[in-house]
Amino acid sequence: MTVKFPTYLALWFLMLCLFPSSVNAQSSVAREWNEALLLAIRNDFARPTVHARNLFHVSAAMYDIWAVYSKKGKSYFLGQTHGGISIPFDGVPDPVDRLSAQEIGISYVAYRLIRFRFRNSPGWERIYHHVDSLMSAKGLDMTFFDEEYQSGNPASLGNYLASRIIDFGLQDGSNEGGGFQNLEYKPLNEPLLLSEPGVGALEYPNRWQPLTFETFVDQSGNQMAAGTPPFLSAEWGNLIPFSLIEDDLTVHEVNGRICRVYHDPGPPVMLEDKQQEMNEAYIWNFQLVVNWSAHLDHEDGIMWDISPRSMGNFSEDDFPFTQDAYQQFYDPFEAGKIVGSGYTQNPYTGRPYEPQIVPRGDYTRVLAEFWADGPDSETPPGHWFSIFNYVSDHPEFQRRMEGKGKELDPLEWEVKGYFTMGGAMHDAAIAAWSTKGYYDYVRPISAFRYMAKMGQSSDDTLANFHPHGVKLQEGWVELVRDDDPLAGKNGEHIGKVKVKAWRGHGFISTTEDIGGVDWVLAENWWPYQRPTFVTPPFAGYVSGHSTFSRAAARIMAILTGDEFFPGGLAEFHAGKNEFLVFERGPSTDVILQWARYVDASDQCSLSRIWGGIHPPIDDIPGRVIGEKVGKSAFYHAKTYFEDVVLSNFPRSEKVGVKVYPNPINAGGSLWLKLPDQSKPYQVSLISASGKPISVFTIDPMTQNEWEIQNLNISPGIYFLKINDGIEQWREKILVR
Repeated sequence: MTVKFPTYLALWFLMLCLFPSSVNAQSSVAREWNEALLLAIRNDFARPTVHARNLFHVSAAMYDIWAVYSKKGKSYFLGQTHGGISIPFDGVPDPVDRLSAQEIGISYVAYRLIRFRFRNSPGWERIYHHVDSLMSAKGLDMTFFDEEYQSGNPASLGNYLASRIIDFGLQDGSNEGGGFQNLEYKPLNEPLLLSEPGVGALEYPNRWQPLTFETFVDQSGNQMAAGTPPFLSAEWGNLIPFSLIEDDLTVHEVNGRICRVYHDPGPPVMLEDKQQEMNEAYIWNFQLVVNWSAHLDHEDGIMWDISPRSMGNFSEDDFPFTQDAYQQFYDPFEAGKIVGSGYTQNPYTGRPYEPQIVPRGDYTRVLAEFWADGPDSETPPGHWFSIFNYVSDHPEFQRRMEGKGKELDPLEWEVKGYFTMGGAMHDAAIAAWSTKGYYDYVRPISAFRYMAKMGQSSDDTLANFHPHGVKLQEGWVELVRDDDPLAGKNGEHIGKVKVKAWRGHGFISTTEDIGGVDWVLAENWWPYQRPTFVTPPFAGYVSGHSTFSRAAARIMAILTGDEFFPGGLAEFHAGKNEFLVFERGPSTDVILQWARYVDASDQCSLSRIWGGIHPPIDDIPGRVIGEKVGKSAFYHAKTYFEDVVLSNFPRSEKVGVKVYPNPINAGGSLWLKLPDQSKPYQVSLISASGKPISVFTIDPMTQNEWEIQNLNISPGIYFLKINDGIEQWREKILVR
């Protein structure tokens, strides 16, 4: 059996969740509100960073309500402190009906957060109508605003938690109160006027260049007046993360601006004077994007098997980290090793995967459109929540944490899954955009047009030579000659660079036209994107798609305990001449297929090269960061799921625990103070992944303070688990 993602009006897979009736009968109240949040995101401005944060905060809120009433695990917001911001919590009485209390509390906290976070959305009316209808259908009073949760009313607890998270969000470094605008970042380059050929007054070819549109339609299909969209979230490294720790952080300074970069990958390749090797790498990266633009021709006679029989099964051990390795990995003309070696058989059925032979140009166009951000997109973080939902609905899937133990009920599975995925997407956004904001790296449309403006760097005996120019490739990148159709009416283009690439929107009048691939002036090269969008409004390095998708794929694999989609295959059907947005196609039915979660992630990464959005140097570091983020987010989330008793009072009042100093320097001594009692305490020091480091017994009858000397452990997050024989509780320790 396979997972089939239904065709959707706005081209996106996994969109059946637009309709409330599509929610699986076995799903929970958390699923209903997750679907409502995804609908809200589709009707908002396309802001992947902001929506990763929304997905995390709403998911964590739903998890907290579940945890408090289930008396399982540890809450994330309630009674906790993050980034110096505390949310007090005095506990709640045991409810008569635990499930009803969870459903009411989750509904109120999600409802309040969605209405607040999306109050200024262009689609606010549709969002409000949907969430109001959901509350009405549940018989819940939307005018009830009481926050006195100690009374035992779960609606009050939902209202209280929503208010505290709203307050938290106004202090978490996002500048939500200022509309998420950058406070210090300023672009170095003047904007590129898209109505004109060339690159304009690009002064710094290594840095991001804003784009000026006559009409701009963002990734969610929202049309805006002529103007220049600003860099989205250039200072996102300032946010309070989920699992990212100080060891992951590098602090840089740029002209007095402090840049906090998580999982810093180091600088990308640059154009520099007298740095030939570096220049060659820069030219190769951005020219490959244009070379791959020629792969968008469905009539070139090149056929590919796009089934898991021939694609996927790529190992991260093969990631390139040198320029020579990059050039072997990404072939400019044949796509090289990047598609993977495929699988000999489906591990679920034991039978080989059926081949699927289609024109390469249909596959590349569908893939580029499929993973693009819009219109009506829930952005990459939301895509993977949809994938989580559809995997959860699969008839062969069992809701077992890490594929082990008893099957969880739908509510527990979904609140834990959303919390984990949300934390990973939030951290992926922080890591990727902290890198984007610091390195401020150029996009292909600016880089390649700049190189074309410089000329060619292959032969100093030929016209238009410059060491920063493009490389001539016979049949692919050449100079315009006097007898060339591109020479111009008065020969004004003779000696300029021309490329064989997708021709762009000048050859498309209606959606029944096809741009096609042919020779175009390099100064007019265009990414395979809508003319009102062109390129996302933020720097390229590193790829957000690569980071989000790799982190999410890793979460799915660990969470489910299986690298493979249920049944060993997931599919999306793009119908003949029904799928593409701005041109006709594909010319035949195309079925995108993935065996493993990382196969989908890898194809997502490649789609951004065929789409003209990223060069290879943006891709691989993003995948590497995503892999780190996914693993750390899962194991951090898991520490909240341990079955500890949640007391009805703050732990500090009930048990008098004090641990200091915290944070502590590696090699230092940790002091522990516990209340008097007749029985000894058992204290365990465990790593963030749950691995025991040391266990010791403390007798409170002898003294009430103890020194744990010489903590010779690596910097990171650890936990002290304390058991008094009746209850157990835990304190987080940060070792620097």
